[in-house]
Amino acid sequence: MNRTDFLRTLAGSTLAVGAIADYAFAETTSGILLETAPFKQAPLPYDFGALEPSIDKLTMEIHYGKHHAAYVKNLNDAIKGTEYEKKSLEEIVKVAGKAPAAIRNNAGGHWNHTFFWEVLGAGKGAAPKGAVADAINAQFGSFDKFKEAFGKAATTRFGSGWAWLTAKGGKLEISSTANQDNPLMDIAEVKGTPVLGLDVWEHAYYLHYQNKRPDYIAAFWNVVNWDKVAENLKKA
Repeated sequence: MNRTDFLRTLAGSTLAVGAIADYAFAETTSGILLETAPFKQAPLPYDFGALEPSIDKLTMEIHYGKHHAAYVKNLNDAIKGTEYEKKSLEEIVKVAGKAPAAIRNNAGGHWNHTFFWEVLGAGKGAAPKGAVADAINAQFGSFDKFKEAFGKAATTRFGSGWAWLTAKGGKLEISSTANQDNPLMDIAEVKGTPVLGLDVWEHAYYLHYQNKRPDYIAAFWNVVNWDKVAENLKKA
């Protein structure tokens, strides 16, 4: 079924509006990760205030509208006239260790944030089910033990960076990266396909949580989009 047929089929459903929005966002995001320059942001799949009180509206406005937007602009500026101008965002990220710092940092920032917005969702949270729950329980013993280990990686990441749950070789692994690096990069200490990620730069939480990063991490579990995590795991 192509995109037009899909939307037409949904048109008469009471779930049409939400389903069309989710489908369109997923399609747009996938395209952004595979497209070449000039790069652009995918629209958020929810309102800026949709994740409150866990993540406040003002933080989301600044985080998406200022920080993420700056990575996109700076990446487009940095790759002009270089070999990276013809590479997709994912291709650039995967060879980031060979790229100039401005390209590595801004490509990572664009990829990471595009991924991050997807694994968040209003009214989501709770605990994972199905394949995700089974994989987490098999690897970590329980969801609570997984949260503890993931929270430790996020809390102990010195300075700015990210915490990740990655899949590789049929196993899940928790890690963290500095700045805007991620597990797809050739220079990552722990390589794999990201399944879940958490931004622990101060700009992601400081307005609401000040220096209480553990409180922000605890609130994060209220807005994890486990459906998207399941999709990421299936692809991995």
